[in-house]
Amino acid sequence: MQPDPFRTFAGSKSIALPFSAKQIRMPFEAVYGKNSCFEASLDSVGSLLQLSMGLSAWKEYMGDRWALRCNPSSGNLHPTECYILALNIPGIGNGLHHYRSLDHHLEQRCQVDWHGDARLFIGLSSIHWREAWKYGERAFRYCQLDVGHALGSLRYAAALLGWRLGLVESPDDILGTQRKTDFIGVEPEEFDLFLEADLGQGIRGIPALEYHDWSGSANRIDSSPMYSWPIIEQVSQSTRRQSPLPSLRNTEVQDSPFCMEPEAVKTILGRRSAQKFDASYTMSQDVFFSMLHKLIPENTLPWDIWGFEHRVHPVFFIHRITGMAPGIYILPRGPSIQKNHFRSEFLWEKIGPLILLAKTDCRKAAKTLCCHQSIASESCFSLGMLAEFTILKSNPWRYRQLHWESGLMGQILYLEAEAAGLRGTGIGCFFDDTFHEFLGVSNHELQSVYHFTVGKPLLDSRITTLPPYSSLHSGE
Repeated sequence: MQPDPFRTFAGSKSIALPFSAKQIRMPFEAVYGKNSCFEASLDSVGSLLQLSMGLSAWKEYMGDRWALRCNPSSGNLHPTECYILALNIPGIGNGLHHYRSLDHHLEQRCQVDWHGDARLFIGLSSIHWREAWKYGERAFRYCQLDVGHALGSLRYAAALLGWRLGLVESPDDILGTQRKTDFIGVEPEEFDLFLEADLGQGIRGIPALEYHDWSGSANRIDSSPMYSWPIIEQVSQSTRRQSPLPSLRNTEVQDSPFCMEPEAVKTILGRRSAQKFDASYTMSQDVFFSMLHKLIPENTLPWDIWGFEHRVHPVFFIHRITGMAPGIYILPRGPSIQKNHFRSEFLWEKIGPLILLAKTDCRKAAKTLCCHQSIASESCFSLGMLAEFTILKSNPWRYRQLHWESGLMGQILYLEAEAAGLRGTGIGCFFDDTFHEFLGVSNHELQSVYHFTVGKPLLDSRITTLPPYSSLHSGE
């Protein structure tokens, strides 16, 4: 009964992308350095999309078959759609293209006239029904978290090509998602954001273009939809951006203090969500603090994609990390987090970049807060992300952006865990009010938006793993 996880546009010209990603040979840690800049081409664009929005595997169990992707998604439902605007890129026609991850193709939605240098833009949209089908009104939040994960996936993939990405101003109809004639009788898409790839000339913004020769009709993803959730459309309208985007900061990326050995492409394609953890495994403190280092905004990629002040702060439930007392810790990612926001009896003891709030066995609390899920207590650590809701009073669209920031943090943890031989899992089901009470947060200034957990995975041998595109390319 699940809606079709793949959107297609019948009648559009289709371009097969090459499978070139495995030709990129570098260790995972190299994504945090300065890499040689690839020329924009069919190969490099194919690698970017394969490593960010493409399939990473197929899974089979008792006759059921489902795809996994490089960009994780709540419930593996994948509401996020990806488009590119290609200008003067060899092998790709000038115009707007939809990325069809099922077979690694581009579907050309329209053409543009362009006689300048090579430019590449990437757009993201959401099909809310894919999430609402299962999660109801929570779907809007989950879609926004998925956008944050997709941002992270794109930024890491771009780093392997030596490209930077930046959010740019754009009209809501730039992806053609408001063309009602192309979406007759099918589930709509909500525009989320637009990015520009710096191919060596900087982030310059969208040039003046005229779109013409539109083609393609969107497929229907659910032939028998049930209850609709009107609140999702209301929140979508209320959180559409009205204010300009901030300017990107051109900060130098700092080197990481801990070196991960595995290959970057293997790590990205191997990322999975853990379903169960080894409750006896203890994580190295060096690995843990390396992960923390990547979450601190000023230190490293992917935060160079981010022009906003950082407004999300993780609260850690430490279970088993060498040399660290089990307990509750917080990582303030900005000056807004103050002692008076929390319980007066908390220790507030600084340990590296963390602040120790309480020494305690918090496994039971972590499990309870995450809807009684064992993955929050059997892991090495779990965390809940507190977002500063005070900024919503003057700028409601930041509701989306707070979830993007949280999803982006989750993507860092996913890949850092994978590179360390561990696994992570995003947790979208949690008792937010109980979490606030647990911490002593008594107003709406700080709100829980996302939870996450990391540990040593236990694999289910009953599930068969198959390569993502074996029928299309023998090398995958």
